[in-house]
Amino acid sequence: EKKMPHIFRKEKGQIVIQGEVHLTDVDGNKIPHGEKFTLCGCMKSKKLPFCDGSHKLISFSIVKF
Repeated sequence: EKKMPHIFRKEKGQIVIQGEVHLTDVDGNKIPHGEKFTLCGCMKSKKLPFCDGSHKLISFSIVKF
């Protein structure tokens, strides 16, 4: 049985992904990643699409829904 990935958003906007997923760019090229990784939610990372902690330097908060 295939295990579903766990995806959640942290308070500062980061998107944490754990488990098997296929991450690609807009052209369909595979983006390598580990078993657990964090995507940027503030769009200020210098390592997009991954989070580099830049959200700590700006005033940013997510809209809760």
